[in-house]
Amino acid sequence: MIHTFFIFMFLWYSASAGQGSISHASSEGAVRMDSLFKVFSAQEGFNGNVLIAKEGKVIYKKSFGYADLKAKTLLNIKSVFQIGSITKQFTAMAIMMLHDEGKLNFTDPVQHFFPKFPYNNITIHQLLSHRSGLPEYMKFAKVYWKNHNKIMRNTDLMNIMIKYRPTLVFVPDEEYYYSNTGYVILACIIEHVSGMQYSAFLEKNIFKPLGMKLSFVANRKNVKYIEYPTVGYKQNKRKAKEDYLSGTVGDKGIYSTVEDMLKWDQGLYTEKLVRRTTLQEAFTPFSYDRQSEKNYGYGWRIETSNNGDKIVYHAGWWRGYSSLFARRLADKFVVIVLCNKVNTSYEDVDLLMGIIDSSKQDSAKQDGE
Repeated sequence: MIHTFFIFMFLWYSASAGQGSISHASSEGAVRMDSLFKVFSAQEGFNGNVLIAKEGKVIYKKSFGYADLKAKTLLNIKSVFQIGSITKQFTAMAIMMLHDEGKLNFTDPVQHFFPKFPYNNITIHQLLSHRSGLPEYMKFAKVYWKNHNKIMRNTDLMNIMIKYRPTLVFVPDEEYYYSNTGYVILACIIEHVSGMQYSAFLEKNIFKPLGMKLSFVANRKNVKYIEYPTVGYKQNKRKAKEDYLSGTVGDKGIYSTVEDMLKWDQGLYTEKLVRRTTLQEAFTPFSYDRQSEKNYGYGWRIETSNNGDKIVYHAGWWRGYSSLFARRLADKFVVIVLCNKVNTSYEDVDLLMGIIDSSKQDSAKQDGE
């Protein structure tokens, strides 16, 4: 959450910072948003790109800081970032696409696709909604993956689970437990059912149809061809290093830009990818054991705002990158933040959306006077 200090600071802060321009600069909301992110940049070390839009129309778009701190290469709006766990919503979409094609059901158990999978009755639905009880692979892989100098892939993780059978956190569907493991298994199912690599499936069926030309799933063959690459940094400005866990995908692994992510947002208001009724599954709360307004669907966190609007969102983090992608469905409002230096200053979704709302309220008061 944002410290109260910064909520007040952004209202008057106007120091010059950032690259690019404010779209529709006459918008009071855009001006306030610019002031806020200037505070984040100057006071909190924010380094990244921001895009905010409503009904596909850009309200605010700007870059802050450097693509490479050492070389002092400035970010631009087409800079490419690792989006971390926001990848999960693409994995969920791929599963839903295969569902609509009649190639799988949400109630199918993992053992239907992988008979040697050592846990009974874990379904696709439970993987999607984090109710499988699968333990976190980033913890048990440290023990079972002996060579930490060798990149671990999805098939390697599956083999580890089959061979060592790490203990479940709880009986499947007993409760909610956020598990990256489940989304790696989902990526394995996508590859098994489609006969395509996860990266190729997303490229052919999601990125290309939506025109997301600068988006891709990370692999060593294509990373070096990025026109506007970025270097990921820790909070202490030290370069973050990739490690043996960086090879697994489905839970993470996608690189994208703020403009491509807007295309993703807009695509979700159509039926280009899946039927509308199927997509509603993704936005349905399944963490019914939690006494909270916050919840989880299929690859999306779900929250109800103070005025009752549904907000679907996800944050992401991986090895020097952090991100936020939040959508308010009622008025098709989206906030996209991609950073290449770990930072959490911008993660108060209600504050970011409230800035635009407050500007509308100000305008309404002026019109009424």
